Amino acid sequence: MKDHLNLWAGGVAVAALLAGQTAVAQEARDPGGNTLEEVIVTAQRRAQSLQDVPVTVTAFGAEQVEQARIREVQDVATLTPGLQFDAFPSSQPRIAIRGIGSSDRGAAGDPSAAVFLDEIYVGRPAAVAFDAFDVERIEVLKGPQGTLFGRNVVGGAINVVTRRPSLASFDAAAEATIGNHERREGAGMLNAPFADGRAAVRLSGAWRTHDGYVRNTFTGDRVEDQDSRSGRLSFSAEPAPDLRLLATLDGTRSRETGPAQHVLDLDTADPRAAFWTIDRDRRRTAGAYAGYQDRDTWGVRVQIERDLPFATLIYLGSYRDLDYASAYDFDGGNPTTNRIDISGGNEEQSAFYSHELRLAALPGSDIQWIAGAYLFKSETDRRDILDLDIAGSAGREVFTQAAELSSYAVFADVTAPVTDQLSAVAGVRYTRDEKDYRIDNLTGTALFRARERFDVSVADAYEAVTWRAGLTWTPSDDHLLYGMISRGFKSGGFQDTPSSAADAADGFEPEFATQYEIGQKSVLFGGAVVWNNTLYIMQYDDLQTRRTLPNLSVVTDNAGQATIKGYETYLQWRPFAGASLVTSYAYTDARFDEFSPEPGVDYAGNRISRTPQHKLVVSPSYTAALAQGAGLRFALDYAYESRIFDDNSNEPPEMRDPTHFVDARVIFTDASRHWTVSLWGKNLTDEVTRTFQSVFLGANFGAYNPPRTYGLSLNWKY
Repeated sequence: MKDHLNLWAGGVAVAALLAGQTAVAQEARDPGGNTLEEVIVTAQRRAQSLQDVPVTVTAFGAEQVEQARIREVQDVATLTPGLQFDAFPSSQPRIAIRGIGSSDRGAAGDPSAAVFLDEIYVGRPAAVAFDAFDVERIEVLKGPQGTLFGRNVVGGAINVVTRRPSLASFDAAAEATIGNHERREGAGMLNAPFADGRAAVRLSGAWRTHDGYVRNTFTGDRVEDQDSRSGRLSFSAEPAPDLRLLATLDGTRSRETGPAQHVLDLDTADPRAAFWTIDRDRRRTAGAYAGYQDRDTWGVRVQIERDLPFATLIYLGSYRDLDYASAYDFDGGNPTTNRIDISGGNEEQSAFYSHELRLAALPGSDIQWIAGAYLFKSETDRRDILDLDIAGSAGREVFTQAAELSSYAVFADVTAPVTDQLSAVAGVRYTRDEKDYRIDNLTGTALFRARERFDVSVADAYEAVTWRAGLTWTPSDDHLLYGMISRGFKSGGFQDTPSSAADAADGFEPEFATQYEIGQKSVLFGGAVVWNNTLYIMQYDDLQTRRTLPNLSVVTDNAGQATIKGYETYLQWRPFAGASLVTSYAYTDARFDEFSPEPGVDYAGNRISRTPQHKLVVSPSYTAALAQGAGLRFALDYAYESRIFDDNSNEPPEMRDPTHFVDARVIFTDASRHWTVSLWGKNLTDEVTRTFQSVFLGANFGAYNPPRTYGLSLNWKY
């Protein structure tokens, strides 16, 4: 880690000769009319109107993030068709976009859909920890983004854009919340310019707690609680007209109990089904202990920008650190209910840093282009622990993993006009990943998933060329039609819980996805309606699929091919002053063309797991004008998902029934516009669904979603 810090600091010192990129904001809403605001995004690594970008993007602005209580990735997924989120557990989420995701959390594994924090790649699932207070917007980019965003964005990317310091004026804000389950939250922000408006600092922080949603009837504890603290300090300066600097330090600390596990179903074909007692009560669990999910993560980011006569030179550097530990009862039972006790968890320490240097065309140039080079390095030490107690005979198996990654890339992308209305888009990226991996199972007292003791060191390198090409046509300022072909890849890797030395040395190759997409984006009726539509087909090759064997070992293979076909639509309509309707829908037909997980088993034609065919989000709202400029807003979010298979076999019991979730809020804003009071509720119908599940040892184990929550929030803005 010391070497990481030294190398990172050296890169920053060299880059200090260069320059940082200004953030972009959303245009102010016109509360008195029926014209919708323009949304600015950076999906192509430059500021553009959402309606001008030939990419399917779902964007949440600062106001929506605040009022809809979008606090973490799970909240984004609820309101985004085409995006799935599994709390498996909540501190190590599984994210999938357009049917492409990954369950591989091993030290030598990678996600298939990536999260970026201010353009910085968050390389480990447990490091996806941020509080959405004081963010500018959240962008969900769908489909392969390998040209501009790089490795492991086969399905797409989530980019969280925080607010940068304002050099223009002093600003401050505060938020306080109380709610059921003893919810207590507080957040605050302070922005202070100095040096005659040439520099500014911005400090923000949040504290969020609530009691556990579930009572453990065996220990008397409550589980599935929250206790998190996060903070961010940013410094921005413009020491010269052509030089801009931005530096940010952020951190998150969370201390939570484990998830409430349950025996959901019995596998009657397995004689070990007799060992288990079904427990489907979401409000209670009976695990042998409460468990814990502890996470400390922090990072520093530096962005420097210098304007040149012909382009802008940009340096972007980061360092991030993760210390994570979790342990909990897997079966949700105890010796009085289950004859086998399954528990365990993970311990991980990761450090990763990146440097990116790029040249970009000046704003307003007829030809928009970007070219650059990228370096990412990481070190991960991880322990995977499994404890089994069978009729009083207990043992522990430990896999100790250590991985080092060096990733190098060069890229270029250009958008050039062909005529006044027609433009061509082309981009290419070359990436080389080098992985060194060591794994052993020497420290545990027993072997459950492995057949032998081993200590194996392996290494491999993976190369890929990803690209995109297409045409955009703007028949008028209010309409965009485009056709794009894009290719992305996810790096290869090694097994995290192999059964033998031979399996440990046998890695898996990269996976690739090529997407063919046509889209239309339109602003209609004088700006009162925005309507966007997308059709796509994605060819998904060399899938990295994971399967759990009867002995609980997990194997990752390049097992097949799939075709994903879909349609997405987004409609935003302001019929009259104060009223708004936002509707989005995704149809996703994600099926295997070839997939044989073992001899004699054929999953061709099956749907890819954790991918609903239909997802619909409807969000109506109305703001009533009150005396002296005050306002009262009524808003509702309805989200529907069709049936989900949690296993690629598409067989029961690993299935989730369709769900209907309803959130709502009533927000009063005073005449000064400084104060708002929000009465809010989430999952108001108390819908029950399984957030993840898996069959092994004769039963189907899993957990449920949070119950109905509600509260009162008070916000103040300077």
